[in-house]
Amino acid sequence: MVQRYKTLRVWITNTVEDQIWQSNGLNSDSFDFTPSMEASYRVKIEGRLLDDEDEETEQPKGQESITEEGKETNDSAQKPKAQEKPRFSHFFKSLTVEFDRSRFRTGAEQTVEWKKPDAPARNQPAASLPAAADFDELTFKRNGDENQNITINLFRQETPERYQLTPELAEVVDMKDATHQEAVMALWEYIKLLGLQEDEEKRNFRCNEPLKKVVRQGDIGHIPLLNEYVQQHLRPLEPIRLPYTIRVDQEFHKDPQPTIYDIQVPVDDPLRDTLLPMLNNPQYIAMLKDVTGLDDQLAKVVQAIAVSKAKHSFFQSLGKDPTNFIKNWLSSQKRDLEVIMGEAPRGGGEHASGDEWRRGGKDSVWATQNARESVNVLLSKQQR
Repeated sequence: MVQRYKTLRVWITNTVEDQIWQSNGLNSDSFDFTPSMEASYRVKIEGRLLDDEDEETEQPKGQESITEEGKETNDSAQKPKAQEKPRFSHFFKSLTVEFDRSRFRTGAEQTVEWKKPDAPARNQPAASLPAAADFDELTFKRNGDENQNITINLFRQETPERYQLTPELAEVVDMKDATHQEAVMALWEYIKLLGLQEDEEKRNFRCNEPLKKVVRQGDIGHIPLLNEYVQQHLRPLEPIRLPYTIRVDQEFHKDPQPTIYDIQVPVDDPLRDTLLPMLNNPQYIAMLKDVTGLDDQLAKVVQAIAVSKAKHSFFQSLGKDPTNFIKNWLSSQKRDLEVIMGEAPRGGGEHASGDEWRRGGKDSVWATQNARESVNVLLSKQQR
């Protein structure tokens, strides 16, 4: 099914708790090491698929979310139309957050990672997926009282899976990433376009310099091995990296603004749900068989019309001038017979001792198609 690309808008924000400037007048010189007063921040990553006409930049509200601890929140007033769209987690198989570990004494506890559980079926509806695999928002909390930079890595999930192509294959197929099938077809089209397929052995093709880097097996490649040639040049896709700075200072939180990214993601064609019931309908298959039968009958009718037209032209010419028509027709038949038998006079009856017949080269009469056919007929008669 043909896929389209739509915009997935991602909002990244953070809130803070128990920072020094939130202490409600508590003296910053006083020391209180109780756990309840430890400064922390909470980062929220939220994504929503935009409609074609939707250009708003406001952060959506009321979406279903999942926190790092697995607690879910639902908005009972959510519109049914929003649920029909694929959720943020639908487009990714895993998510990681990289921290600047040089700023922490224990970098291990800063790790954030989410992986989508395996689904039993490819076309499983979103409603039957576990909550951990179907969400629009992910939130995590960490301790800290300083601004810091993080990088959010989104690993794409596409069916069929797409790969990053090596520079050698990308140069040939003119694509940086593709599915395995797309890469094989593009490589085959490249071979056909440049006429590299051998004339005598159709399973082989000649390798030019770019293809030698792809095949890696000399000057000759084999078409049945195109899958293997492509496989060795496939690499996992690089994740989508979203930089973000966690702000815990008071100045920023007077008027906090989210960091917004737009990501192009593939979605199924909207006609898919309409076409699938029709394609799976037995009546549609029977109708296709009827159409095929009508096409065959139409081809026979067209062929019969062509034959009738040829007969009509033949008898019409015969009726207008019978004498000349029969004379020309017999002459044509005789000429065709002489060519077939290899008995036609050279040059159509011309003398073969002139300069025209002595001159060689690619532009001479000996390099013409008639000369080649005559030689082939003569050789075939000698073999008998």
